[in-house]
Amino acid sequence: MTATPNASRSRLFVYGAVIFLSSAALLVLEMVAGRLLAPYIGVSLYSWTSIIGVILAGLSLGNWIGGIRADRGADERSAARVLVLAGLYSLGSLALLSRLAAGVVGSGAGLLASSFLLTALLFFIPAVLLGVVTPLLTTLALRLDDRTGHVVGRMHALAAVGSIAGTFAAGYWLIQYFGTYMVVIGTAALLLLLALPLFRLRASRIATGTAAAAILALGASNVLQAPCDRESSYFCIRVADHSADAPYGEARGMVLDHLLHSINHREDPSLMIAPYVHAMDELVHTHFGAGYEAGLDYFFAGGGAYTQPRAVLALSPDSSVTVAELDPLVTRTAADSLYLDPSGMEIIHDDARRALLHAAGPFDVVIGDVFHDVAIPQHLVTREFFELVDARLADGGMLAMNVVDAFPDPRLVKAVMNALRSVFPYTAVWVDQLPDKATRVTYIITARRHGEWPERVAARRGPPRTWYRIDEPMARTGTPFDDLPVLSDRYAPVERLIADLLTGANR
Repeated sequence: MTATPNASRSRLFVYGAVIFLSSAALLVLEMVAGRLLAPYIGVSLYSWTSIIGVILAGLSLGNWIGGIRADRGADERSAARVLVLAGLYSLGSLALLSRLAAGVVGSGAGLLASSFLLTALLFFIPAVLLGVVTPLLTTLALRLDDRTGHVVGRMHALAAVGSIAGTFAAGYWLIQYFGTYMVVIGTAALLLLLALPLFRLRASRIATGTAAAAILALGASNVLQAPCDRESSYFCIRVADHSADAPYGEARGMVLDHLLHSINHREDPSLMIAPYVHAMDELVHTHFGAGYEAGLDYFFAGGGAYTQPRAVLALSPDSSVTVAELDPLVTRTAADSLYLDPSGMEIIHDDARRALLHAAGPFDVVIGDVFHDVAIPQHLVTREFFELVDARLADGGMLAMNVVDAFPDPRLVKAVMNALRSVFPYTAVWVDQLPDKATRVTYIITARRHGEWPERVAARRGPPRTWYRIDEPMARTGTPFDDLPVLSDRYAPVERLIADLLTGANR
């Protein structure tokens, strides 16, 4: 075993620390990428595939370049320059984000192309630059310690552990407490600071340190503003004025990532401006008749703006309302900015399926309104979930849920119906109007154990609307029901079934 001098040991420590922290920084950027892009393209399997694929491609190319540069005599200053460039490009991505996103999304490209282009433009270069660091510093470390296996193994382990640390730090702590923009600014400053011990010239160190301090000051000054009012563990949350959509008075809507979820009226909590929310309330009234005003026991899977729970308590004060909302900050935002008074509700901040399993019941009505972007979480559209709903419904109870899908061939709706029909004898699909071209539509699905559904339902109050049952004509159009799966916990390809929305012009 060859002993290393103290100076060599200190350099080896510096190399290891830089590799650990730069690898952590890259994974922080990867985690943040999904949140930065969500207000523009949402969050889906496609967007995360683009992010992970682009980051890995950049890292691989950077590793290859770093190895070549090391063999050609690159030194510590080369690694320092790479870190500085990565930090500056990461910072620049924030300034470029809104303009690039507007251009890419406005071009009409589908989600698949948009997510790939935006990720490549914003994060490929930092991934390449940070990929250079590990092979370059590992090669330099081998000149100080002839234990090849020890050095290579240690540096690879530090890179891997740094990546793990960056992932958990971003997901469990940094994004939640500082927000995506401040995390990127802090990461950019960190990369510049990592370059300091690798620069040999005092002037270079002073310039880099000054740039890092300036970046941190930029973050503290809030010059770069995130598009979110609030950021939670799950969503970029915004509240927008929608008074123009109301027949009178003031109204506000909740936007989660880039999707408007619902609109609340300030003076009239019973006014349901969004047609799909109005539809579910009218269908509940159709099912129960006079029992609606007498009071029912509701379970809402998903709170969002809490539009329908507010309306239920305004229209039927004797009803009991249980809401399962995964994100506590969504509830807090609704209470702070969307006129919600949560005192008359039981609110469970948990996954809707788990909450339904353990909530006090039985329930007369189960309402499903849970989305990540336009896709429903797959575990809330399976046969097993509907069996749970059936078990928690009182005798004579009903289910109503909304599903966003393409028109004229809503394959996800048909697959959901396959799963529902394996549990409930009487099901129906509703729309308020049939579009004259291919587009995105919010469908309402209802299910119960007793009695066929009517062919149409007219609004008894609120805006004059009528909803038409379309499950029979839908069966004669597009993909046959028998060609689509019965969604189950083992197989529920939600993204594939709405691929036209995620990748094409129907979005």
